[in-house]
Amino acid sequence: MDKKRIITGVLSIYIAFVFIQSLFFKFTGSPETDHIFGILDKWAADSFGLEGLFLPPGIFNAYVIGGAELIASLILLGALIRKCNLGSAIGGAMASGIMTGAIFFHLFTPLGVEVQGDGGTLFIMACGVWISGMVLLIWNRKSIFCLLGKA
Repeated sequence: MDKKRIITGVLSIYIAFVFIQSLFFKFTGSPETDHIFGILDKWAADSFGLEGLFLPPGIFNAYVIGGAELIASLILLGALIRKCNLGSAIGGAMASGIMTGAIFFHLFTPLGVEVQGDGGTLFIMACGVWISGMVLLIWNRKSIFCLLGKA
């Protein structure tokens, strides 16, 4: 097994682990999730008049974000099993896209880097997933170019 395949596996499993372990919180309406999405919803309402954007049935509620994280995880794990570079690229792009939003909201809203005294753990994990996803996307970009007919 070559180094790139091993690192791809480690990064894919890391992303899937972070996403999948958070699904319990997102899909059960846990107090932690209600706190985070409540702060974001209040920010959107106060700043832009977009009340309900981060609460069900808003387009950025915990169920939607959790669903996107689950899909990205399944794509990444499936790509590992099938040794599919395109799946690694797509899953990496999805993970980085989702985490771009998370990082933005940690940095530029009242949510902040530290959430409920976690010492910045959620933010650090979001950054780790973002970097991992970007590595997977960049390493496997040729598969996307092939798909687009640009190889």
